[in-house]
Amino acid sequence: MKALPTRRTFIAAALLTGLAFPLLAPAQDFPTKSIKIIVPLSAGGTGDTLARTVADGLSRELGQAVIVENKPGAGGLVGTEIAANAPADGYTLVAVSPSHVINPMIHASKKTYDPLKGFEPITVMANTHQMIVAHPSVPAKNLKELIDYAKKNPGKLNYGSAGLGSATHLNMELFLSMAGIQIVHVPYKGSTQARQDVLSGQVQLALDGLLPMQPLLKDGRLIAMGLTSSKRAQSNPEIPIIGEVVPGYASDTWYGLLAPAGTPKDVIAKLHAAAAKALNSPAVKDRFHKLGAETVGNTPEEFGKLLESEQKTWAKVIKDSGVTTK
Repeated sequence: MKALPTRRTFIAAALLTGLAFPLLAPAQDFPTKSIKIIVPLSAGGTGDTLARTVADGLSRELGQAVIVENKPGAGGLVGTEIAANAPADGYTLVAVSPSHVINPMIHASKKTYDPLKGFEPITVMANTHQMIVAHPSVPAKNLKELIDYAKKNPGKLNYGSAGLGSATHLNMELFLSMAGIQIVHVPYKGSTQARQDVLSGQVQLALDGLLPMQPLLKDGRLIAMGLTSSKRAQSNPEIPIIGEVVPGYASDTWYGLLAPAGTPKDVIAKLHAAAAKALNSPAVKDRFHKLGAETVGNTPEEFGKLLESEQKTWAKVIKDSGVTTK
């Protein structure tokens, strides 16, 4: 005859069940408090504006406040390191761009974050566009003429970037390498000063974001040479992409969301579902379009593969360009 369970057995089972449920509860109930998105850039830029737009959408979808905190410094290293060391509970996220994989290679001598192993991908929020612009004094009115002039006059032209090892610097170096031309690099501490100096003619060329360049192109103060992206911008379809003149060139500027490594998979899934829904809303799509960006909302797996691909691409560019580490 099979023995009936004793009162002690029931109590033990109840205790074990009680211990198990708290372990499951955080992921099941997530979120129960506000979420923070660290933007490792200054307020007001394209990446910051995109992150704030998505934060509003996430807040509506998740029913909790989603707050953006700007933590600029060292080209994005400071804020990203803070996020990497945050608790892996889904309440601290970080908004990143291609500099996320570039920075650890540029600063290889420092002990910093691992762009792949240190984070869990959530989604790419948007693709934006960078572009080469020229001062009207440059004897070239399109990219083909610019390449022809640079080949006949190696080292005579110069260009400004947001700084050594920045995405604007490396996108330009990739173009120069593939086009087979020499243009002198003038690094700045951010895009604003580079933009001002190309406007004044202190430097002849610059690589910068499409959004801040739009008014300067409309009034003829600068000339659009070409976008670094793989396709033309929906907001400015008249501007050609570099790949139309230099076959094979393509460097999309993306902005994505990451969580610290070890964040539970079901929390990542919940964050991704909310982000994808927010990105698909008409309000967010319209806001992004006005910023010269296109919404993405891909899967964590797809974002992870993009990060791996970007790391390989930029490792080669950094090596070929001879960018010194700090």
